[in-house]
Amino acid sequence: MSSMHRSALVRGAAAVLLAAGLGLALAPAASAAGPAAPAGSAGVPEPVPAAELAGARDAVRSPAVLDQLGRFFARKGVPPTGRLAPGAAAEAEEAAAAAAAPRLAGETVPVYTLDAAFVAGTPGAPVARAEFTASRVVAADGQVASVWTVKQGGGWRVVNIAGGGDEGDYAARAAEGGGGTAFREPQINAWYVLRDGRVLPLDEEARRSVGEAGVSLAGYQGLVRQRYGDKLPGSAYDRAGRGGGYEPTAGQAAGNAALPAVTAAAALGATALAGAGVVLRRRVGAPSGRARR
Repeated sequence: MSSMHRSALVRGAAAVLLAAGLGLALAPAASAAGPAAPAGSAGVPEPVPAAELAGARDAVRSPAVLDQLGRFFARKGVPPTGRLAPGAAAEAEEAAAAAAAPRLAGETVPVYTLDAAFVAGTPGAPVARAEFTASRVVAADGQVASVWTVKQGGGWRVVNIAGGGDEGDYAARAAEGGGGTAFREPQINAWYVLRDGRVLPLDEEARRSVGEAGVSLAGYQGLVRQRYGDKLPGSAYDRAGRGGGYEPTAGQAAGNAALPAVTAAAALGATALAGAGVVLRRRVGAPSGRARR
């Protein structure tokens, strides 16, 4: 069953951070989802070199990461509550982790997030910037996870494992619809594609935001400036430490549709992956017609 209609669903996908912090050093990137506009086109980022994506993918193939993935799948994505004591339970988990036999599937894709400079109206700023890359991994029993990597200190490091494959799914959906750059507006859990100078919706949250037909790039900039223009890094909102949530006021959504309140990493420029430990990742929707696993 498609989860597009479950707009309030939160999937508690356990995220295992294998590195502290996010020194985001990705090159400005255009989506691998399909044909992109030429470099320098309004709002469109530059492509990520194939060699960089290959480096990110190689990081996911490391034995340590594959071991973490096996344990992630063995627990069905539920984070551990503590270290298992030696005994039958530990042996059972070891066996389940080995049986998970995680394997890479599909392409490693760059993932783009709404850019604060675009919101601020900086001339030439792209609509979104590459935040991390995502690699789809599948277990022997069909479970799917997305492994996030960032470039730190000249090399690629895995920073997050999250249940499901939204990142690759939305890139694929953008490609199927004619290409362009798939990107997300995490403040409202919306995914879009920038195609031919228009911002088009890829999920239900995005449809609430820009309507079924989408809006021009300039129109979208007006929308996000209205939503977040007073919440940018360095603003009074930011200095007051209110970056933990964003709730649109009446009339801020296209088509007079109410946008859902979001309670995680809402301030522009903040990342949902700060620090180390276990993070629960919010999942509120998937590409239309794709069953949630």
